[in-house]
Amino acid sequence: MEEKKKIRADKIDLKKLDEQLERYLNRVWTKQAAEESRVRVSANNAEWEIDPSKLVVKDIIAHGTFGLVRRGVYDGKDVAVKLLDLGTESLGTEAKAASLWNAFIQEVSVWIKLDHPNVTKFIGAIRGTPELKIKTDEGEMRMPSNVCCIVAEYLPGGTLKSYLIKNRLRQLPFKVVMQLALELARGLSYIHSKKIVHRDIKTDNILLDKNHNVKITEFGVSRVEALNPNEITGQTGIVHYMAPEVLRYEAYNRKCDVYSFGICLWEIYCCDIPYSKLGHFEQASSAVNKNTRPKIPRRCPSSLSEVMKKCWDADPKNRPEMEEVARMLEAIGTSHGQHQGCFCFSRHRGTLMK
Repeated sequence: MEEKKKIRADKIDLKKLDEQLERYLNRVWTKQAAEESRVRVSANNAEWEIDPSKLVVKDIIAHGTFGLVRRGVYDGKDVAVKLLDLGTESLGTEAKAASLWNAFIQEVSVWIKLDHPNVTKFIGAIRGTPELKIKTDEGEMRMPSNVCCIVAEYLPGGTLKSYLIKNRLRQLPFKVVMQLALELARGLSYIHSKKIVHRDIKTDNILLDKNHNVKITEFGVSRVEALNPNEITGQTGIVHYMAPEVLRYEAYNRKCDVYSFGICLWEIYCCDIPYSKLGHFEQASSAVNKNTRPKIPRRCPSSLSEVMKKCWDADPKNRPEMEEVARMLEAIGTSHGQHQGCFCFSRHRGTLMK
């Protein structure tokens, strides 16, 4: 029997193997997503398509990679309208356009399942057609067939990121820190309970309502958690929120969101930008190779710093589930309330700093 040729471990090109695996998994995912979207579009449009005649589009409130976010009114209610350009010439080939269409369907199919006080409410979506027109402040606007829009509740408080930057020169009261952190933990715990991995948890993707209650948004890169962990790979989001396994292009699961939460928790407490003195390459290299994390101030209560450390542990198996994180934060809030006056998370609303 012919002996198999042995390969020395130090001669194996791990980076090349990772790239080959990534390309294979992407092909599998694209094929699967295309088939799933074809079925959903043909059979379940009624689940998410809304009446365009009830939508009025107003001024621009944000710019995205493939489109704009505008303020609007749908059926008499204030909404945010995310307009997605899925097929301009600048985007390239038909394959790219198909990929963006699948991403749109993926976001809709994930978001429509979610209903929680700490998740931005999905209202519906509209597919553009040559005949479709929507109302604007300037009159009617034709909706090109390559443009789709997602309609969600409008949140006037803006992003958590902008709120923290606004308060950068003064530390938030501890009860405010705990409210923001706990509501984010509860929302993320709920998302995970639906077998969904958000994959882009950051303070830019956390919105605040008029009472400064937390609402998680942006499900464009979210995925239903795979039974086979090797089915979710590849980097998403901003480097300093990415878990080490994501930065290494390894397979990962919902624990990558737990890591991102740990970074957000530090950001909420410090009202600062993590790794502000490092470039993206240095951030990634330091987090992976040196296990570097944002420096926790000495003034931070040890109970809260322990939550941060557990969430951003290098080994995803050592990170707690978000349900457990929420319980830890509740215990910290209760303990703090006993020393500095009662602070009930379930009833506390609308007392955040402006």
